[in-house]
Amino acid sequence: MLLNNLELTMTLETARTITGNPQVLQRLSKYLAQQCFRNTELEDLHAGITPSSKTGDYTDVLVRSPYGEIPWARVSRLSDEEMKALMIDVVNKTYRALLVLFDDRLGSKLIKILEEQDLVPGWNDPTTESSR
Repeated sequence: MLLNNLELTMTLETARTITGNPQVLQRLSKYLAQQCFRNTELEDLHAGITPSSKTGDYTDVLVRSPYGEIPWARVSRLSDEEMKALMIDVVNKTYRALLVLFDDRLGSKLIKILEEQDLVPGWNDPTTESSR
């Protein structure tokens, strides 16, 4: 599909706004995380009971299975089926979010809104440092 000059200009303006304004880029990052990861299969996986640890490092938590006890740090929290369902859901939501972002009309409206307000104000702003 060929883009006319107006569409190309609007896309470039939107990209320049995103890359030229660190606050918009931070807000867009939080918005995309909310749209692509929240309210996905992840919510169902997160809904279970989290064990407590007297030591605080979970070395005192064991999972009992028919094949013996497994230390908490070695337990896989997601089955292959759960991981597959989660990734399918995340990819579909990411696709929809990118369709909005790269739509000339909707994307530029979204960026204008993000220039004016944080759509996920309760979330921490992203940092360039890894927290791991």
